[in-house]
Amino acid sequence: MKKMLTAAVSRVLSGVTQKPASRVLVASCKYSNNATFEIKKCDLYRLEEGPPVTTVLTREDGLKYYKMMQTIRRMELKADQLYKQKFIRGFCHLCDGQEACCVGLEAGINPTDHVITSYRAHGLCYTRGLTVRSILSELTGRRGGCAKGKGGSMHMYAKNFYGGNGIVGAQGPLGAGIALACKYKGNNEVCLTLYGDGAANQGQISEAYNMAALWNLPCIFICENNRYGMGTSVERAAASTDYYKRGNFIPGLRVDGMDILCVREATKFAADYCRSGKGPMLMELLTYRYHGHSMSDPGISYRTREEIQSVRSKSDPIMLLKDKMVNNKLASVEELKEIDAEVRKEIDDAAQFAMTDPEPPLEELGHHIYSSNPPFDIRGANQWIKFQSIS
Repeated sequence: MKKMLTAAVSRVLSGVTQKPASRVLVASCKYSNNATFEIKKCDLYRLEEGPPVTTVLTREDGLKYYKMMQTIRRMELKADQLYKQKFIRGFCHLCDGQEACCVGLEAGINPTDHVITSYRAHGLCYTRGLTVRSILSELTGRRGGCAKGKGGSMHMYAKNFYGGNGIVGAQGPLGAGIALACKYKGNNEVCLTLYGDGAANQGQISEAYNMAALWNLPCIFICENNRYGMGTSVERAAASTDYYKRGNFIPGLRVDGMDILCVREATKFAADYCRSGKGPMLMELLTYRYHGHSMSDPGISYRTREEIQSVRSKSDPIMLLKDKMVNNKLASVEELKEIDAEVRKEIDDAAQFAMTDPEPPLEELGHHIYSSNPPFDIRGANQWIKFQSIS
């Protein structure tokens, strides 16, 4: 009888799914729902008041930001690997180190707002709603890419996201045009127009400033100052490195671009300013890229390895957020490690798809030239080659 009872109990227990020890530990922890943090004061130009110097971070938002930044970091490192394996060809500009910029900007605006940026666009593609799979597949030129494999690294698009622009500074006037459309429609939306410190010296950026101020456009011009325009330091390229003052007649903010909370609060402040009908604003995000300018640039001929390591050890945006969350009981180290493992699996699965998905067939070369148009023939490389364009 005793043996029968033991066997029955054993069968019941064997049917119970055992949780991993780490998950049991995480589930048993008591977390704070939110915490208040002091953030670095922004430098102001033509403004009497700036963004707040304290902010509240909820546990839910903290976990979301952490996962998004970790996903962007891992995605960029995977892109580096795929490039070296020659699955990705051509231009490829990575943004690892600048994760607080793209995640913080998205946290400070609405999904219905608009974003346009330079060719260092992978992180913003993700925060605007594209999947890792569609981004990596676009990088490898496959049909499952967000632009059907035809755009590559510099030309990715999503709803209310207008690229990825390959010409230095070209997105400046385009961003002002998107802001003009917002004002014309009266929809209370804003446009974030991002460019780098290298593009800040372009004449078309100044022209866009002028038109935006003249027409009182809801445009936030954002200079991502990662200290190097290609291989040239900002000190060697610009007579004035106070990029947030470059608007002259446009108010400006200089923001710690390595702290996601600073970026979020500054973006909210700038968006509220633009929505109130006061015209454009200029933000300078002080940030840093770990990779070189592009994959063809080793990134250590104009800066030292020690400089890069110093930024990693003192100002890494993911590390800063992790420390805030753990020290204020918004999350545990074990919980964040689980997120890391989930992210790694997602990236690996996406990379496998990006390597095996078929390339677009040649007959689709002329498709999607227009968003809505009857089919028509277009000329190929010579007058005897014809392709049909289908919207």
